[in-house]
Formats: sequence, structure tokens, C-alpha cells
Amino acid sequence: MYYISKRFEISGAHNLKLNYESKCQNLHGHNWIITVYCKSKELDENGMVFDFAHVKSAITEKLDHRYLNDIFDFNPTAENIAHWICEQLGEKCYRVSVQESEGNTAIYERDE
Repeated sequence: MYYISKRFEISGAHNLKLNYESKCQNLHGHNWIITVYCKSKELDENGMVFDFAHVKSAITEKLDHRYLNDIFDFNPTAENIAHWICEQLGEKCYRVSVQESEGNTAIYERDE
């Protein structure tokens, strides 16, 4: 099995819809640190699991410097964003971590 990971940063704003009072209900932004993990039993015709540049561009083109509530039809929590990124990258992607601030990281991992 071959494994890769790609770490990159995006800037984005959001506000959360919550069933309790929180400052996160107000519009605010983060410099999100995203780490994507992919794997494959076979390498592609270029000798890669997934081109690192393609991993980054697939996500940054949709999310970087954007208001995330306008993009998603779900509450844009770090957990939901991690899941969405994993789905965008297809079956080779098995894990995504989304760090919204120091000490606050959500991880989504596909069940095998």
C-alpha cells in the first residue's frame, strides 16, 4: 500500500447554527490547516497515488478566501468540512484533518 499526505492552509469565514448560545454563531474567520491522507494499492501511470498539486487545488479553488456558509448546504463545522473534503477527493482519500485554531482539530476517517 502506498500512502501520501498533503498539508495546506486556506482562509475562510463562517458562522455556525447552534442550539445553544455561542460566539461562534457570529461571523468569524479562520486560517484553516487542512491535512489530507490518501492511499492506493497501485500507483497511477505517473507513479503517484495522487498528485499533491491536484489535492490542494481541488480544495483551495472551492474554499479559499470564501464565506463557507454560501458554499455548503450543511452547518460548516470543522467536522462537517473534514467529511466534505474527503468526499470531494474520492475513494483514495481515507482521512482528513481540519484545524481551525491552535488546539482545535476535527478528523474525519472513512470506515473500511
